[in-house]
Amino acid sequence: MKIRYLSTEWIGVVGNEVASDRELQSLGDTHIFGLTQVVTSTPYGDVEYHLQSGNGVVVFSAGIADPEDVRFTQSFDTAVAVATGKLNAQEAFINGHIRFNGDHQCLIDAHEIFALLDLVFTSVRERTDYE
Repeated sequence: MKIRYLSTEWIGVVGNEVASDRELQSLGDTHIFGLTQVVTSTPYGDVEYHLQSGNGVVVFSAGIADPEDVRFTQSFDTAVAVATGKLNAQEAFINGHIRFNGDHQCLIDAHEIFALLDLVFTSVRERTDYE
């Protein structure tokens, strides 16, 4: 059975994979930031989840990052298109489908974390229902 995208269960599965990834966790002292993702108009209403790195851990969980250095906001349709590879995230950002607020340098500095996080999303994608 597949997990519904952006459901509480999906956020939990991604969070568990992030928590169990030793290489990802090893970067929890190297990069310190909080990123909040807001996806509007989902089947669950607006969904907020975050990626927090610092104090020796990297955490993916529901809710707003604290502290929050970066915030991305996008519609459900955009989030699904990016997650399924139908829309390039950079193109979505450039064309205004993804709104960004915050310190872009902390994202650039944490590229190692995002590369490893992409592997987690790839793993979870196979078990995800995006409809």
